[in-house]
Amino acid sequence: MNTAIPTHLVMGFLGTGKTTLLRHLLAHKPEHERWAILVNEFGEVGIDGALLTDQGALIKEIPGGCLCCVAGLPFQIGLNALLHKAQPDRLLIEPTGLGHPSRVMDILTNEHYRNVLHLGAAFCLIDPRQWSDARYREHETYQDQLALADVVVANKSDLCSEDELDRLRRDIARGPEPKQALVETEQGRLDLHWLQQPHDPNRRAAYPQAHAGKAERPMVAAPEPKLSRSRPWRRYSNQGDDHFSLGWRFLDEVVFDLDAVRGFCEAQKVARLKAVLRTQDGWWAFNQTDRLSVYRLAPQKESRIELIDASPLTEAPLHEQLMKTVKSLPA
Repeated sequence: MNTAIPTHLVMGFLGTGKTTLLRHLLAHKPEHERWAILVNEFGEVGIDGALLTDQGALIKEIPGGCLCCVAGLPFQIGLNALLHKAQPDRLLIEPTGLGHPSRVMDILTNEHYRNVLHLGAAFCLIDPRQWSDARYREHETYQDQLALADVVVANKSDLCSEDELDRLRRDIARGPEPKQALVETEQGRLDLHWLQQPHDPNRRAAYPQAHAGKAERPMVAAPEPKLSRSRPWRRYSNQGDDHFSLGWRFLDEVVFDLDAVRGFCEAQKVARLKAVLRTQDGWWAFNQTDRLSVYRLAPQKESRIELIDASPLTEAPLHEQLMKTVKSLPA
């Protein structure tokens, strides 16, 4: 790698549309360029990578905690492996919506990566409806995601009121220096020219240690247990930063009923739901915050589904409901 790789953080709280924005960017990337994406998820079951697999980029996932908690050896191992394999022309990093980006930026700009990566514009997605809620607006992690962003993306602007947009506009306009660009859009439709914006190194987090040490992670993550016909599914849970996750992995031979899964997803009133599942009609992706998006997906190695919410998730009833959507198990 003779030139430093343009690198961008895509930040934002749960459900603001980060994965949708990445899908849009990838769908419009120059054909001659190789892009790579490093995805970090709060839950133990990585799904965002699968949601991006059909978009022509090499994906590396680091599930099971935020990058600020795993931003030591696991993060650097994953990053180095991705750079070596992909040799990308551009790198996009999506930290979990519950993660603090300050330490990630410190690593990306330290002496080990100074000549390898060039930190470009950092983005923070905001749902203007969330911004009207003090629980989000005053959250320390949320504030620092915003403080470190060069471009604020007011996503889902079609779903919010003009008053909600006006409040966000005023708050961004009178925010601290350096000033930020504000882009209003819907369904993650961000023009590629924003990737040419520089990152201002003078941006500072107000609470750089706000999330430090809240989750202990192993130095190197253990490999995921293999699924088999005798054990065709596994269930996982995680909690931290006042949120809870519940996820499942299924052997690829497990077939779900498409309509039943759709009904299951729509019945869940959680902060976030994501899934990639094999159905009787092929592989489908399910992505839900305030509304459910369902679309076809390239075949995957296994089915996965994850729920995240600010309230504890009842494992046994949810598992029973989900298993009712299974059409057939391996013989």
